[in-house]
Amino acid sequence: MRKRRSKQAKDLTPVPILTAVIESLDQEGRGVAHVEGKTIFVDGALPTETVTFQSHYFKPSYEVANVVEVLTQSNLRVTPKCIHFGKCGGCKLQHLDFSGQVAAKQRLLENDLWHIGKVKPSNMLPPLYGPVWSYRHKARLSVKYVEKKERVLVGFNEKATRFVADMNSCEVLVPEVSALIEPLQRLIVQLSLRDKLPQIELAVGEPAENCDKSVIVLILRIMAEFTVQDETLVKAFADEHSVQIWTQSKGPDTIKPFYPLNGAQLQYSLPEFDLIYPFKPNEFTQVNPQINQVMIRRAMQLLAPQAGEKVADFFCGIGNFTLPIARSGAQVLGLEGLSNLVDRANESATLNQLTSNTKFGVADLFKMTPEALTGLGHFDKWLVDPPRDGAYELIKSLDEFNSPERIVYVSCNPATLARDAGVLVNEKGYALAASGVINMFPHTSHVESIALFTR
Repeated sequence: MRKRRSKQAKDLTPVPILTAVIESLDQEGRGVAHVEGKTIFVDGALPTETVTFQSHYFKPSYEVANVVEVLTQSNLRVTPKCIHFGKCGGCKLQHLDFSGQVAAKQRLLENDLWHIGKVKPSNMLPPLYGPVWSYRHKARLSVKYVEKKERVLVGFNEKATRFVADMNSCEVLVPEVSALIEPLQRLIVQLSLRDKLPQIELAVGEPAENCDKSVIVLILRIMAEFTVQDETLVKAFADEHSVQIWTQSKGPDTIKPFYPLNGAQLQYSLPEFDLIYPFKPNEFTQVNPQINQVMIRRAMQLLAPQAGEKVADFFCGIGNFTLPIARSGAQVLGLEGLSNLVDRANESATLNQLTSNTKFGVADLFKMTPEALTGLGHFDKWLVDPPRDGAYELIKSLDEFNSPERIVYVSCNPATLARDAGVLVNEKGYALAASGVINMFPHTSHVESIALFTR
């Protein structure tokens, strides 16, 4: 039995194994129960299950625990597909049936909208589904040289620790990348800087013209220079596995191609809108390109841009939503905080012959003011796609002059969406017409969602 320190003495006292009935899932995919007035978050437990658990983290009002035994099993519990599930921290919900995962995320969204924002949508949209496995086209893998065993670990971190999981495959990465994990381990252990290579960032793009293979770029985070022998080994690896190797020695501005220097460019497409987007491996793009296409289709249906309208795309990135809006004939302004993404958006607008009705600019939208917003002019509609912190300052800056008739809000954090929805509905006079989840990250607790606000 685990032990914990007594509050009265330095003795280690046993941590009891207790029983609980799981009521729901929290934002991190843990089962939630209440025992003797305390909230217990139980990793590995599912709603309706009766489990025994043992706590390992203690606070006055709650505890965090692990399942010891499942006494009564949910009918939605399934056998995880990945052999590393439970140790690797990349996925948290593989033990829950896929339909149950989506339903849990939908409930979480509804609960946050009500409990945080005090709003309820008039219509709950059907969840958007995509591929269940092999969907992840971007990732950041940790690397650790284990000197005592003279081997290298490459993978995601272990659950709730900074240790790198001992893994040789990944069911959510695209198969071509999953197959690289073991070869990368064998490569790095041979390098002189094997203990100075802490991370590999990867990106997968669509096949280049006249090629049937995806473009794969690996960014090696190196804390020392390659030796001549290192360079020979890395180039041979790139040739054997048909990948491009880039390096990063310090900050993001040091990311550059290493080999080959003339590799095919990364890109993704939106066939429904006849669009192609080039991008660099460290630039933000959605990790799940198939569900990205479905998400954009729904966003365009909700926004319903028309020729002649003025539309703002806030937090536009490389123009993922801006260019589909422009295809409608609307005049679109895309604003983004990172200048390199704005450069890429302009490149894509030129490539797709949409420069006549698109304009991009750099702006810190987290510091938006009513005066600055008014200075942009009036827009008929908004598309808002912020990072996890949400769009609070932007939303608070709305007034009668600059209020659009329709706002489509794409969110990667239901809590900040709920907060901003509360402002839009309870302070700014909008109605929450519709909302629903987008299962961008199957088997994880991450909740992507979309909402429509109308005046």
